Amino acid sequence: MSAPATPLGKLYLVPTPLDFGAVPEGETPAALELLLPNETLQVAASLTHWIAENAKSARAFLKRVDAVQRLAAPLQAQQITELPRQAHKKGDHSPASAGDAQARALLSPALEGHAMGLVSEAGMPAIADPGSSVVRAAHALGIEVIPLTGPVSLMLALAASGLHGQDFAFVGYVPQDPRERGARLRDLESLALKTGQTQILIETPYRNTALLQALQQSLHPHTRLAVACGLGLPRQCTRSALVNEWKSRNLSSQLPLALPAVFLIGR
Repeated sequence: MSAPATPLGKLYLVPTPLDFGAVPEGETPAALELLLPNETLQVAASLTHWIAENAKSARAFLKRVDAVQRLAAPLQAQQITELPRQAHKKGDHSPASAGDAQARALLSPALEGHAMGLVSEAGMPAIADPGSSVVRAAHALGIEVIPLTGPVSLMLALAASGLHGQDFAFVGYVPQDPRERGARLRDLESLALKTGQTQILIETPYRNTALLQALQQSLHPHTRLAVACGLGLPRQCTRSALVNEWKSRNLSSQLPLALPAVFLIGR
């Protein structure tokens, strides 16, 4: 009689605070129990096998978890494997790519019965961050996928924007070249005004000011523009107004644009 098969482990999608890399040097981050629900912290503390966007930031997150909920294994004993570098630069949502085979290999501990966590540097993994290939592979292998509760900057920004929250699209980054960027922003504006669909985009923090200037220069004066900066941080700030109001009221000066930001276009 053959031995029963080892039950598969589960894959937990573990959200992390939005403050990664955004807390000024010398300041202490907010206590984790103020940022994540207790159940999320309990599950994170119970895991010993991880797939991470960045191992260093994953360890920093686990160190903060340990201050609230004792880790099941010491930090040095945690098994943390990073997603391939190409997933960071080009994303990993290409079903026909070699990334799917790599993702399946990353899930080998779950096939051996270990529960696993998937984390990104900030927020919810696989949303505006790599990780979708791992989730897709888990479904293909019959591994249960469980998303845990935590912050998602795109949804927080949309809720705070006053823009259409029942029809929206996340479009990621726009081109850096000024002419291409202007053309792309006008295309997104046209779609938003024609259909009512809110367009959500992001940028690397050091280019936030340039993008906001381009938005004000490229969009129609009566298009609504919202910008949410530093979500989840003490300095968080959201402004939403027509483009002509952004200019006349100098709203840009009120935003901490050096912090991570989400930009929204609509009507």
